[in-house]
Amino acid sequence: MDRTNTDKPRWYTSSYSEEEDCVEVAVTRDAVLVRHSWNRDRGHIVFSRVRWQTFVDALGAPAGGGGGAG
Repeated sequence: MDRTNTDKPRWYTSSYSEEEDCVEVAVTRDAVLVRHSWNRDRGHIVFSRVRWQTFVDALGAPAGGGGGAG
């Protein structure tokens, strides 16, 4: 499923999020947006899609495996 939306971001909550610690993510053509679901009006953090992929890849890397892209 392509979750890219070029008009208005469509926010998704991870199925792994717990009720008190929810993070929402929206994917646009050029970026990934991240916000806290309890504080939506306080804005969001913007990551390039490349940086976001680096982060996601690092989550699956073995401990001490680096995974960062400078």
